[in-house]
Amino acid sequence: MKRDNCVAEGGLFGRYGKLVLYIIVVVMINLVGINLFTRVDLTANKLYSLSPASKEVVATLSEPLTIKIFFSGNLPAPYNGVERYVHDLLQEYELAGNRYFNYQFFDPSGDDETVAKVQKMALSYGIQPVQIRAIEKDEVKFQNAYMGLVLIHGDLVEILPAIIETKGLEYHLTTTIKRMNNKISRLLALPEKVKINLFLSSSLETIAPYMNLDKINQLPDAVSSLVKRLNDQLYNQIEFTFYNPTQDVEAEKKAAVEKIMELQWKPFNNQHGVTIPGDHGYAGITVTFASEQQDIDLISVANVPIFGQQYQLTPMADLELTLNTVVEDVIGINEQIGYLSGHGTLPLMVARPMPGQPPADSASHFYGLLSQEYAPKMVTLDKMSSLAGIKTLIIVRPTEKFTDYELYLLDQFIMRGNNLALFYDPFKEQMPQQNMMMMGMGPTYVPIATGLEKLISHYGVNIGPAYVMDQECFKQPIPQQQGGGERLLYFAPLLKSEKINKDFPFIKNIKGLVMVKAAPLTLVEKEPGAGDIQAARLFSSSDNSWLMKNHIDLNPELMHPPAEEKQLSSQVLAYLLEGSFSSYFKGQPQPDKPVEKKGETEADSVKSEDINADSTESAKVLAALAEKGELSSSGDRLDQGKPGRLIVVGSADILRNNIVDEAGQTPNAQLLLNMVDYLNGRQELAVLRTKTQSFNPLADIDPESRSLIKGANLIGLPLLVIFAGFIAWLYRSARRRRLKRMFS
Repeated sequence: MKRDNCVAEGGLFGRYGKLVLYIIVVVMINLVGINLFTRVDLTANKLYSLSPASKEVVATLSEPLTIKIFFSGNLPAPYNGVERYVHDLLQEYELAGNRYFNYQFFDPSGDDETVAKVQKMALSYGIQPVQIRAIEKDEVKFQNAYMGLVLIHGDLVEILPAIIETKGLEYHLTTTIKRMNNKISRLLALPEKVKINLFLSSSLETIAPYMNLDKINQLPDAVSSLVKRLNDQLYNQIEFTFYNPTQDVEAEKKAAVEKIMELQWKPFNNQHGVTIPGDHGYAGITVTFASEQQDIDLISVANVPIFGQQYQLTPMADLELTLNTVVEDVIGINEQIGYLSGHGTLPLMVARPMPGQPPADSASHFYGLLSQEYAPKMVTLDKMSSLAGIKTLIIVRPTEKFTDYELYLLDQFIMRGNNLALFYDPFKEQMPQQNMMMMGMGPTYVPIATGLEKLISHYGVNIGPAYVMDQECFKQPIPQQQGGGERLLYFAPLLKSEKINKDFPFIKNIKGLVMVKAAPLTLVEKEPGAGDIQAARLFSSSDNSWLMKNHIDLNPELMHPPAEEKQLSSQVLAYLLEGSFSSYFKGQPQPDKPVEKKGETEADSVKSEDINADSTESAKVLAALAEKGELSSSGDRLDQGKPGRLIVVGSADILRNNIVDEAGQTPNAQLLLNMVDYLNGRQELAVLRTKTQSFNPLADIDPESRSLIKGANLIGLPLLVIFAGFIAWLYRSARRRRLKRMFS
């Protein structure tokens, strides 16, 4: 009996002793973890680990960078998770960064004197409290909270006023730090100052009250203060000048030469005794550095139905953002990206429409997103120098024919190792006349041949004269007034993850896309001497696709899938070609540049005859020297190119504003930006951008598999629990028998 009591006491002590030991071990592990921070990221895209691009940016800082974070304490869910993520992310930055990186957290919540100072500091940086929703005791409550941060790099200040979600935060921080670092280096090395000139005629004050421009007389002081504030951030590298063309004749000449916006009006009298003498005036801003100049309009003009022509001053907040962006562009902080203008291409940017005016057809959302990382430049194909400094050129929906000389310039641009992104549409949409539209007639689609197709075909890709229809497509909701339901838009295929090439990191994380009016692409069989080209499919339509050729009619009510299943097949919608391309003009003489015909005066005609005579004589001398072998040239054209990249996409509508969102969060917007990054050698940033891709649909499975999985969940899990219980019962029974044998 005594032995049994000792055993019982020993078992009791051992049981509680182990519990105390476990508690001590857990506490010690947590204490060690506070000082030795580490974690394991098991997510597929490493969402909670710093990307290599981010590590490189903070590891190469050359000036002190301070991040001040203002977050209110005790935030409700889900905002407390955002705060925790910001803590962990900045700790990762600190581990990867050099001695110039540091950050500080401030809690502006509370009422004491210290908190008041913190709130005042946050407000001085432009960080205001935001209203968030909290659920407490089954009640919805609203409270104000600080959730922003500010980056201070030298004299530069960048603000993130409201961080209400974690999506894209690392990308935004990394690109902002990279841009600030590049900006400081560039500003400190400027050989001269950036000149900002304001042209504003005082004569406009006479007509301004009748044009909804009442505050135009305040513009000089407002712009001067804005530039001064901007100058303080840009190391005093801005020189500001105000010109009043009404009072200064030289200023008026300068405004006319620089093509500043001019308003003219005739004498005006009305029955109320208002008399306005006829006059004119200038209004605008020029930003100039070296040979670069960009103009900024101060007044926007638009025709509004019923109200007629309307005028509006540019808001100061928009003007400040525009000025900062333009200064960055002219001093070359961001790399230039060429965008082909002319040839009927989709406009990259248009003026913001006035209230009541329909939005213009453009890619302005894409332009805004592109401007955050690059300096978009509109280029033309009139001479090779127009492409100078451009590494990547974008061509979207050309509808007008290219001359051989223009194709030659494009060809030589690629031969020099540059990159081209082509978004093509093989048809030109023509809207019917007004009376035809009233009769219910839709647009017609006319096949086009710009000449660019033969150039791209030579490089390895054929663009088919058809549109790809797909049964797996976008479904348009039908209003209840029209019966409700959905309408299948076969010309807008939905591309699923399995149809996107995952071999390329810049599109690996994109799980789905939507195409609109896409043409099929096919590879051209490689010919001997065509160059060492690697071609890869980027994405394609589903296996339930077919082609609409010849007569194009995109009326959803008249479109039906083909009756025979053999007519359905997947179609490639985008190709990537890399390598050393062979010139399209190899073995051919250089095309002549078209002669521009301009009106001439009689005196000009005489001079032209003399010049032509001299040119003819010079041409004869050059021809004779070349014939004798005494004159030769090389390097002016390349027949075999340097390594470059070419992306061909069969859809141009995917750049329109109705597809690309202004915030750049949709898969289509991220795809376009990732393509530009890849062509420009910035694949790491492209991977970082799609790291937190929110569009993550479930994989499609067949009905049989779906039923099997459903059955396993309904029946399999209960059976698994019963089986586990049976095993536990067997184990306990065996243990009970063993103990009985030991003490029997």
